[in-house]
Amino acid sequence: MKYHMITGRTIKQGENVEHKLSQKYIEETSSCHMNPLDLMNLGIFEGEKVKLKSSCGEVVLKCVEDQGLKKGTIFIPHGPYCNSIIPGNTHGTGMPDFKSTMVEIEPTDEEILSIGRLLSGSGGIEI
Repeated sequence: MKYHMITGRTIKQGENVEHKLSQKYIEETSSCHMNPLDLMNLGIFEGEKVKLKSSCGEVVLKCVEDQGLKKGTIFIPHGPYCNSIIPGNTHGTGMPDFKSTMVEIEPTDEEILSIGRLLSGSGGIEI
């Protein structure tokens, strides 16, 4: 199923931004907030994992139920996980599409990658 992905800051993400390899930062930035009806349509529950696919990549995240989100819209906190599936095109503005990326979502049993493994997959060095 296709969803409209928006990204943004959260209090927890901001509290841990100086500790980007900490478990708290990883847990916050590897979460996918979804409307409860969308979770139900996918046949999954809060805490289960989903694979998100965009035009430039894919990533596995943990679902968080969020009744404040409109059906068909997902939210991911800023960080390396959302950045790995946001296309680099800036449309001449200098800013990628942090608020308008379309993604496909499916349930998965795959693991959530560590930040090091996630970045090494795009040419970075695993630390």
